Amino acid sequence: MSATRPPSFLGRGWAFPVAAAGSADVAMAQDAEDVRQAILIVLRTAKGERVMRPDFGCGLQRLVFQPISAALKTLARKEVEEALIAWEPRIDVKTVTVTEDARARGTLLIDIRYVVRSTNTFYNLVYPFFLAEQRP
Repeated sequence: MSATRPPSFLGRGWAFPVAAAGSADVAMAQDAEDVRQAILIVLRTAKGERVMRPDFGCGLQRLVFQPISAALKTLARKEVEEALIAWEPRIDVKTVTVTEDARARGTLLIDIRYVVRSTNTFYNLVYPFFLAEQRP
């Protein structure tokens, strides 16, 4: 850690997706951005995808190609809430709302509202989840 940069109490790690930052460095994310990227990693990782931690991730991928219904929205909300409670200890999930995107057929908008525990700061993240192939 650099002597000129104060230590981050929310964490600091490689940015997601991994990218270069200069000639020999890897792009880094820290604080609230590190938390946001960690949430995205949880949502984008299918359960069983990581060999050494098969229970890590969210069960959204198994919902792909399902018809949009109230039951599907409820199941998606449940999967997201349970995954974030289990795998992102730096936040308190306040609400997860799942709605159908009126502009993009076959897309769910997952609105996650959360509070970062150490700073008591409120954030929201809208994650588009594509149930069907998107065509122009």
